[in-house]
Amino acid sequence: MSIVRPNPLQRILVPVNGSELDEEMVRLAAVTAKRAGAQLVIVYVIVVKRTLPLDVELEEEVRRGEEVLDRAERAAEEYNIEHTSELLQARATGPAIVDEATERSVDLIIMGVTYRKRFGEFYLGQTTPYVLKNAPCRVWVAREPPPPDTP
Repeated sequence: MSIVRPNPLQRILVPVNGSELDEEMVRLAAVTAKRAGAQLVIVYVIVVKRTLPLDVELEEEVRRGEEVLDRAERAAEEYNIEHTSELLQARATGPAIVDEATERSVDLIIMGVTYRKRFGEFYLGQTTPYVLKNAPCRVWVAREPPPPDTP
């Protein structure tokens, strides 16, 4: 009986959004990329309201996105791996992540989830479930621990 091995990792995508989890997710992806000899792709998505054209110049959001990407790139540089970053503008974050993963033939998406509650229950938001359902590749999700006062 032969063992079927999965395709090796060539590209890993890490969406960042400015949260405290960003650097931790980039480091996790960088360690994984280094072991696999893969390229790291870091993306930040600017969500554009439907009342505006998709290609509108949003200076403040672009500046913030570039700052977040700079921090993420510095974290990746510690591991001496090939990496790129991309600032995207889209109507929604989930579809933008999935489209980028598809376009770049990504083998793995690594994303962090902040611990949030909605109506007293843990809440994943809209982006993570969308990516989990629609991504063309594996998805690793790491949730931060709940605050100490969480029952």
